[in-house]
Amino acid sequence: MAMRNNKSPSPEFDQYASSYASLLDDPVRNRFAHDSLHFHRRKWLLIQRLLKRFGMDMATQRWLDVGCGKGELLELAGSNFAEAIGCDPSAEMLSSSSNFRMEQQPSLVELPFGDASVDFVTAVCVYHHVHGAARTLLTGEIRRVLTPGGLCCIIEHNPWNPVTRAIVRRCPVDVDAELLTARCATSLLKSTGFEALRLEYFLYFPELVFNRIAPVEGMLRKIPFGGQYALLARAPA
Repeated sequence: MAMRNNKSPSPEFDQYASSYASLLDDPVRNRFAHDSLHFHRRKWLLIQRLLKRFGMDMATQRWLDVGCGKGELLELAGSNFAEAIGCDPSAEMLSSSSNFRMEQQPSLVELPFGDASVDFVTAVCVYHHVHGAARTLLTGEIRRVLTPGGLCCIIEHNPWNPVTRAIVRRCPVDVDAELLTARCATSLLKSTGFEALRLEYFLYFPELVFNRIAPVEGMLRKIPFGGQYALLARAPA
């Protein structure tokens, strides 16, 4: 998903939709995992663990995936929630078939849902496409649609990881990317009233290595060199 301003959906992601998978193709990325689903699975494993840690009963909760793209994460994890929905500025990205409801955002910093209408929001690799003041506007919208005390999880590329920076720099989909550190993401959430609960770094090891020594990566979660990070926060009660 791309957000260059706060006026209208970004046309480049409509153009990317039909060839999105091939545009993500990168030799280093391909050596890390045999297919892109690995990255979605890793995100879901981490999200699931964080939600359980903070006592969320997913089976009774409504989940919104902001910037859902083609809905891969929804397809992977949506059945665990009472309701799972997604939204994205790009109509073409949303045109893929999905078992879950996906809505087009009316503008880049507006979410097409009512106040306090969901219990959990994810924004996965969204914010590095959001520039300037639009980041605060989008975060305010996430807070608006969350129930009091609801949870938000931001997952982003880690700019402290040189491999991540190299892959992003070469990727056509990330031509407008402005990576943000975990500290920046934390400040953004706090500035809009959220309470930061947990920060974890992940994607240290290639898929084959991770499958053998998964617990080791958990021990590294506080070291800021993983390929990505996840930040969980709570909306004001």
